[in-house]
Amino acid sequence: MKIVSRNEELLRDALSRIPQSSSRTSLSSSNKLIRFEDISAAAFKIQCGVQKTPCMYSRLSKQYGMDIYLKKEFLQYTGSVKERGVLYLLTSLPQDQQRKGVIVASDSNFSMAVAYHASELRIPVFVIMSTSTSPARVKMCREYGAMVISYGTTAKDSQTHARRLSQENGYLYLEEEDSAVYLSGLGTVGLEVYEQVPKLDAVIFPAGGHCGLLAGSAAALKHLNPHISVIGVESENFPVLQQSLKAGHPIEDQACSNHHFYGDVSGLCFGSNSLQLTGKLVDKVVAVREEDILISMLRLLEYERATVDAEGAIGLAALVAGKLPELKGKRVAIVICSGNLELHLLQQCIARALTLDNRVCRFSLVLSDCPGDISKLLEILAREEARVLDIRQERTFVTSELFTVEVTCTVETRDKIHTAQLRNALLERYPTAAWTER
Repeated sequence: MKIVSRNEELLRDALSRIPQSSSRTSLSSSNKLIRFEDISAAAFKIQCGVQKTPCMYSRLSKQYGMDIYLKKEFLQYTGSVKERGVLYLLTSLPQDQQRKGVIVASDSNFSMAVAYHASELRIPVFVIMSTSTSPARVKMCREYGAMVISYGTTAKDSQTHARRLSQENGYLYLEEEDSAVYLSGLGTVGLEVYEQVPKLDAVIFPAGGHCGLLAGSAAALKHLNPHISVIGVESENFPVLQQSLKAGHPIEDQACSNHHFYGDVSGLCFGSNSLQLTGKLVDKVVAVREEDILISMLRLLEYERATVDAEGAIGLAALVAGKLPELKGKRVAIVICSGNLELHLLQQCIARALTLDNRVCRFSLVLSDCPGDISKLLEILAREEARVLDIRQERTFVTSELFTVEVTCTVETRDKIHTAQLRNALLERYPTAAWTER
């Protein structure tokens, strides 16, 4: 069944002012009008190469007062939604270029997706990474089937080297951009969400500089039902999209560079196509704090057993922060787009999130250095049902009276209320107890 477009004029108007020249070197057709038919064609062409990920009702719904459905794009083979755009991009290349091969220069989700799908399509693929790249990322990229070359100490060095190799050997240098082909592939997320969740009121996407997922999916959703609210979420530390929309063109803020924690949501706004589509079709763009993103990562891990990175958690962070009160009682889908969080960073994020969520706290107090005083403290903690994570004693550098010991405890509690109860109980017995503020 063919769906006749109701928003063709809106899409055409969104792109009518896009300049016809582009500084990108990878695709010459980057400024073609994106149509709903393009997204449908992309969905048909990539259906056997990417997962049709579930969009499932979440247990978080009761906590936030709305019906929440999570589109779990982090379940893609490389852990990222970027596979959709990459696969459609690669399959759309001329056969002679597929024989020559492609080359990329970064350790981003885009490069990982290129490495995997190019190998699957038997396209020679080269990935240039700087020497500072995580060994785990290098190993993963090689396991996907790419030829990985370490070059330079910065991302700029790697990109320069990749461009030189592409000119010398005929490889196509690929850089994530907002070509119609790439946006159409990403837009298939919108098609699937619409199909999987009936009577949708709103869909929340990660935004930031690389807003291709937001723009492409908005084109699909607004065509199918103009009344569905499409919302983008970015970081307060890198409000790239909001600044670009306000300026009317992609900003060139040097402070916006792919931050290790934020990933693509901290990158520069990479194209006019995405920006124009976002300005016309997206209903709202909000910004959230880093603290809200961390707590969102914790909620997804606890309630959904989903280990995601900042880009994957940022959509839910808008609800954690209370930035979308108008969605109370509504049916809302959130796209969890990425789960590529390195293990050492995961440990730091969860530890910090537990502290921000008032579930890990630390206090210090001075006790007399007598047998039984530590036992009395532990009895209070046991009675208040606090779990001791760490306890340390300091005798040598204590500045109080002689024969005393300074005790520092780190404990786990259930929630903010439990933490307050514990604090009151300790202050009643030890009035000089000092709490470490988070």
